[in-house]
Amino acid sequence: MKKNIILALFFIISFDVFSQESESPNIILMIGDGMGLTQITSGMYSNNNKVALEDFQYIGLSKTHSYDNLVTESAAGATAMSTGKKTNNGVLGLDHMGNPQKSILFICQDKGYSTALVATSNILHATPAAFFANIDDRYKYEDIADQMTKSGINYFVGGGEQYFNSRKDKRNIINEMSKNGYEFVYNISDFEKNKSDYIGFFTAKDEPYYVYNRKDEPVELFKEREPYLARSTKSTLEKLKELGNPFFIMIEGSQIDWGGHDNDQEYMISQFLEFNQTIEVVLEFAKKDKNTIVVVTADHETGGAAIVRGDLSSSTIKNLFATPNHTASMVPVFSFGPSAHLFKGIYENTEIFNKLLSIVNK
Repeated sequence: MKKNIILALFFIISFDVFSQESESPNIILMIGDGMGLTQITSGMYSNNNKVALEDFQYIGLSKTHSYDNLVTESAAGATAMSTGKKTNNGVLGLDHMGNPQKSILFICQDKGYSTALVATSNILHATPAAFFANIDDRYKYEDIADQMTKSGINYFVGGGEQYFNSRKDKRNIINEMSKNGYEFVYNISDFEKNKSDYIGFFTAKDEPYYVYNRKDEPVELFKEREPYLARSTKSTLEKLKELGNPFFIMIEGSQIDWGGHDNDQEYMISQFLEFNQTIEVVLEFAKKDKNTIVVVTADHETGGAAIVRGDLSSSTIKNLFATPNHTASMVPVFSFGPSAHLFKGIYENTEIFNKLLSIVNK
């Protein structure tokens, strides 16, 4: 009798361990647009010599070139990561021959995952759009919005409202999506309170700009946004967890890139630091959850930034920029959680898709 009880307990414990190991992991992919090593280092030295990325377990390097250009841009870069295929600059979700490719987001959906996208750009911008759109021109925002209506994404956060309800074809896609179960909100408090399984949170009519007080510009040109990335990410993670399924979420710090294009050190660093706060939120979630893989990387570097001087004691640095455009530098890949070791080494950006796919298919 005693032997049977011991065997039964062993079976129960073994089954529980097996269940935990075989449970599909949550996937959090974070993309700092334009975030090369200098952007990270500049943010670190400006933040008392500390960033959340120091807590990650593994670091790799990604080769960012597109199919048709050594210097990629966001559409081709994000498509490589979302579909595993190199494509031409400006193209979303198609290979270089124009064939539609299934993204990791949709592959996850097929396996029962809940999904979400959060960005500090408009939600139809190149990086988030690469996870649900198949189109030959990243700037066809109204067509991309139409594709979003068929995406089945549970939660999305970003700008771009006008491409849904102020369209040339006079359609109101917000109304169409509302009839199909989506609820829409326009501030962070309403987003946090909303309990729907499908929510669109529009943060701006077009792009949710952030421009600090530039002394050389007239006041009427100031465009500001409240930093929302960390707070909306925390709320989205809570909502995804509440749904009870494994989940895939892509979170983009979009405007690190814009600061690089402007060769504007303060703008660039402020956007990295907002992204860094969001990484802290994500890491806290992953450490508690214990079944969440977090990958943080970039689509490319922007600006050719270099730190030429600074002072650690006052957390100040000085950047010089080589270009207002993108560069072909490799970008770092940081990973934390189950299977994080897969992301060490040097590889093409398409391998990020392949590595995530191997985790989903376990």
